[in-house]
Amino acid sequence: MADRRLQVFHAVAKQLSFTKAAEVLFMTQPAVTFQIKQLEEHFNTRLFDRGHGRIALTPAGEVVLGYAERILGLSSEMDVRLSELTGEIGGSLMIGASTTIAEFMLPGILGEFKSTYPNVRSRLMVGNSESIETRVMEHTIDIGFIESLSHEPTLECEVCCDDELVVICHPRFPLARHKELTPQKLLEHAFISREPGSGTREFTENYLRSAGIAIDQMNVVMELGSPIALNGVVQTGLGFAIASRASVSKEQRLGDIVAIPLKPRLIRTLSMVYPKEKFRSRLVATFVEFASTRLRALISKKPPG
Repeated sequence: MADRRLQVFHAVAKQLSFTKAAEVLFMTQPAVTFQIKQLEEHFNTRLFDRGHGRIALTPAGEVVLGYAERILGLSSEMDVRLSELTGEIGGSLMIGASTTIAEFMLPGILGEFKSTYPNVRSRLMVGNSESIETRVMEHTIDIGFIESLSHEPTLECEVCCDDELVVICHPRFPLARHKELTPQKLLEHAFISREPGSGTREFTENYLRSAGIAIDQMNVVMELGSPIALNGVVQTGLGFAIASRASVSKEQRLGDIVAIPLKPRLIRTLSMVYPKEKFRSRLVATFVEFASTRLRALISKKPPG
C-alpha cells in the first residue's frame, strides 16, 4: 500500500548508494534513479546531495526519511494485521542467510514451510553475517540467519543450534586415517581456505590462533568463496579444508569426502536475528519457531561414519 517512491527513497537513504539500493530492491539502477527524481519533483526539493561518487541526505531528505520509516512501518503492519483477519498465514517473507546456511540448511526448510503454508512467498538473499545483520536493521529483510551471536541492540537474537566445523579431505589424503586432529597436525599439509570475510574463515582463524597458530603459518594453496567450490576442490585430493559438517553430509554418504573432528572440537553458534519490535507478524513468528525446530533437528542428526 505504501508509495513505491517512498520505498525506493528509504532504501537509497539507508544504503547511501543507488547501486546498492537497486540490488536490495531487485531493481535496475536507472529505475531507482527515476523514482528518486519523481519524489524530488513532487516535493520540489533535492533529497540527496550528489558529488565525488558519494551521496548524502539533504536536510529535506532527513525529514522525509523520518516520515518514510513511520509510513512504511505502519503500512506493513496494516497489511499484515488485515491479512491475519482471514485466519490464514500468508504474504511475503524476506529471509537473509550466510552462504553455508543458505546452501545446505535452509532449502529443505523453506520447501517444507511452503508446503505447510502455501500462501507464503519466501525470498532468500545470501551474504556474509555482517551484511545480513545490516539488512535486518534496515528492514529490507525480515529474518537473518548468521554464524555467530549478534550484539546489535536493535535486533533480537535467538540461538538456533550449534554447528561443528571439521577437517574435510579426500579418503586417500594422508589426514584421512586419523580419528581426530589437533591443529598442530595440520601445519604440514596443503590447506584450502574460505575467503577473508567468511564466517567459517573467521572461526577457523580464531581457533588456530587460540592454539598458537597464525593463518600465515598454514600452507594455504587456495582460497574459495563458496562451500560448494570448497568441497569440489577437496575431492580432487589437492588438500584439506575446514568446513561445516552439515555442508559435506552428502559427500560423506557417497564416500567422496572424509570428515575428521578437531581436538579440541570447533563448535560455533548459528543464530536467527530479527528486529526488536513490539509488533511481530504471525508469519514471522511462525517461521522463527518452524525454522528453529527444523535446524536443531538437522544439526542433531548423527553424522555418517
